[in-house]
Amino acid sequence: MSEAGNSGTEKAVAYRVLARKYRPANFSELIGQEPMVRTLTNAFATGRIAQAWMLTGVRGVGKTTTARILARALNYKTSTVDQPSVDLAVLGEHCQAIMEGRHVDVIEMDAASHTGIDDIRDIIERVRYAPVSARYKVYIIDEVHMLSTQAFNGLLKTLEEPPPHVKFIFATTEIRKVPITVLSRCQRFDLRRIDAGTLVAHLSSIAAREGIAVDDEALAMIARAAEGSARDSLSILDQAIAHGSGAVSAEAVRAMLGLADRARIVDLFEYVMKGDVAAALAEFRNQYDTGADPAAVLTDLAEFNHLVTRLRFVPTALEDASLSEDERRRGADFAKALSVKVLSRTWQMLLKGIPEVQSSNRPVSAAEMVLIRLAHAADLPTLDEALKSLEGGAPVPNGAPRSNGGPANPGPANPSNGGAGAVAQTRMPTVNGGAQTMRLVESEPMPAAFVPTPEPVADAPPVPVKSLADIVALADAQRDMAFKVLVKRCVRLVRIEPGRIDVSLTDDAPKMLLNDLTAKLRAWTGRSWLVSLSKEEGGQTLAEMESTKRENALLDAKSDPTVAAILARFPGAKIIDVRIPDAPEADAVEAEVPIEPPADEDET
Repeated sequence: MSEAGNSGTEKAVAYRVLARKYRPANFSELIGQEPMVRTLTNAFATGRIAQAWMLTGVRGVGKTTTARILARALNYKTSTVDQPSVDLAVLGEHCQAIMEGRHVDVIEMDAASHTGIDDIRDIIERVRYAPVSARYKVYIIDEVHMLSTQAFNGLLKTLEEPPPHVKFIFATTEIRKVPITVLSRCQRFDLRRIDAGTLVAHLSSIAAREGIAVDDEALAMIARAAEGSARDSLSILDQAIAHGSGAVSAEAVRAMLGLADRARIVDLFEYVMKGDVAAALAEFRNQYDTGADPAAVLTDLAEFNHLVTRLRFVPTALEDASLSEDERRRGADFAKALSVKVLSRTWQMLLKGIPEVQSSNRPVSAAEMVLIRLAHAADLPTLDEALKSLEGGAPVPNGAPRSNGGPANPGPANPSNGGAGAVAQTRMPTVNGGAQTMRLVESEPMPAAFVPTPEPVADAPPVPVKSLADIVALADAQRDMAFKVLVKRCVRLVRIEPGRIDVSLTDDAPKMLLNDLTAKLRAWTGRSWLVSLSKEEGGQTLAEMESTKRENALLDAKSDPTVAAILARFPGAKIIDVRIPDAPEADAVEAEVPIEPPADEDET
């Protein structure tokens, strides 16, 4: 019994986490970084070995591991090879000590805890001495962006002209915080995120070597949760093995990470796109009851919405190994049926709703309100549909219902029968037609007294509008001073033609200004207007034009000999205003320059 206990203790002590046990020891084991490996291989083969390298990338992609492999390659020495080499198949004299971080000539420093100039001075003093046993003295500085400005400045000269026996390898996750003067003295390698397919294959091979049974769906979930980080994926796999007592199932990983079932996410997406609020809320509650986090559900919903949108343009995205069978099959169907406009609107609403759920003290309720908004938006027309309907003077449609790919035209409800038989149209994907309407629902009969009727347009001829000044004049005639000020201050005209205006807005323009402009022009001119926001900069605002005109008038006044004589006669005087009569009647009209008594000095 005692021996068995001792044996178990020894195994527990000797256990190494998967992220350390399967840490790459040479370039051939480094996954997902083929461009960097190719560059280093060619550099070593031609003898063009740099004096310093800068490795950057997100956490867990292999920056520190690459630095150690690079230090091993620089100091590679066997009984037959005594030169730097990237072929590290045979263990060299210094390899084991370097990979374990205990070689005397390979100094690793964490810049997060050694940020000051004194730490750099210590390095500068020691670089003068030759290595003890290796070919090169290698300094590996991790999280180098944490160094202070003084420390970076102290390192510059040594980094530019290091002794021939010294090499520097820097690693950072925040490359923008590293001074350009340091970057210019290093060869930079951007380590890429590892794609999900490569991670799945890597995890599968490690699970096979460990003798662990793992579901393919579980591996896909782990790869997706790791977000391109090999270390994170191995840590999650380690946790999943412990959670499942030696076996890893999709249900166990889902429960461990608080994820929702991907198939159920697709179901939820379908309910939302149908506008079926009751079914969407019931499905969300079921997912929440099984342990899914509300924000995670909406995040997964946004990811699937993005997948469907991407599949419309990149059908080969279905080959992603991290996708489930449901996501592939049903995602392709949705991509054929839903328009980009509908998918973009859903994406924007989810992007706004997810932070609301994360910051709410009642996340479940907040998530349900987001789903209700999404389902309600399925009944609404897109912006271009609404604008086209307004231009044509017809009621705004809720979509174009189709049956078997063909259009249907149910026509408007008859007010005389109380609105009976009125049809409410809701968007739903159909595989073969690509229609945007998902269902037809009989609506409640509307009493005749409440049937809206369009306001008749006056028979008077439309008021011509050819410039922003005309719009300002209309606002002035309507005594809408607040709107007049907004148009003058915030609107830049790009182009104008009958019934259409393209404008750009200043940064301080109100969000509803374009809507107000559309409504007021229709009311004041007696015709429909299409007001659109242009990407072009446009001309000056009326306020800027008036300011420019005033400045030019002041400059002209200062250059006038008479005014100059007055300013010279009264020291300290200045021009405060220039007024020119609009309709001069005399043959010679002089500009009126008012003279007002100043408070502290003479003003003219």
